[in-house]
Amino acid sequence: MKIIKDLLRKTRSKILLLPFIERPLPKNPFKGIKIFKEDVYLKLNDEALIKNDNKKINAFEKENGYLIDPIWFKKLSLQTQTCIKDSPLNFNHGRILYSLLSKYIVKNNSSQFLIFETGTARGFSSICMAKAIIDRNANGLITTIDSLPHNEKINWNCISDSKGKKSREELLSHWEEELSRIIFIQGWTDNIIDRLGIKRINFAFLDAQHDKDSVMKEFKFVSDRQTEGDIVVFDDVTKGIFNEVCQAVDEIEVKFPYEIKRLQIDNKRGYAIATKIYK
Repeated sequence: MKIIKDLLRKTRSKILLLPFIERPLPKNPFKGIKIFKEDVYLKLNDEALIKNDNKKINAFEKENGYLIDPIWFKKLSLQTQTCIKDSPLNFNHGRILYSLLSKYIVKNNSSQFLIFETGTARGFSSICMAKAIIDRNANGLITTIDSLPHNEKINWNCISDSKGKKSREELLSHWEEELSRIIFIQGWTDNIIDRLGIKRINFAFLDAQHDKDSVMKEFKFVSDRQTEGDIVVFDDVTKGIFNEVCQAVDEIEVKFPYEIKRLQIDNKRGYAIATKIYK
């Protein structure tokens, strides 16, 4: 963590592009995707929110005791999650992360909570976790990594594209307080995580590369920096779709000191919550 803080002091920014990236980074991965009028995205967002509001997610939030503000959530999901894609839109990980992290913060008495994420995308999950930190009046910081740029103007396959290209920073400008809790790093996770200098991770969300080797490398990086009670959340733990993610979680359950809770929301989306049971 000291290395990141030193870099931030020098750049006076919470946006980092690490200079030791070997592979070329994507310039505009959504180039060529058709841009629709705003009413198309508004309709998609409303339909997805209705479909996502199922008994399993509601029960999970009730069990943890924390529910994200639905009006706030709707605005964020419209800007960052509602897009044109073949698979069904799914916003459930935002609700899961908010509820779970809120419970973790309240349960643990710490002067500083350090959250680590891989796979930032448009910033949806990072903003949800930042809101949990703010709503619980906690002192927390999120470090999130993605190959996509934070301060370059591109199309994002979302409602904002109808008004021209934007940077991720501009895309998330409505959530200024949440942004103040997040450090954005651009790069390939498997190349850079060992060089970050992070020494402690309380809570992690892993959603970058979906091959087994990458998932295991990210997990081991996090696990080495966790203690009893700390949490790792895995996205896309869905057999038949992301088999290698499932294989990684199965291996972790057998070989590492973590208790695994699986959440299979439907036949196309599952999650796993790993809680460390001893150092």
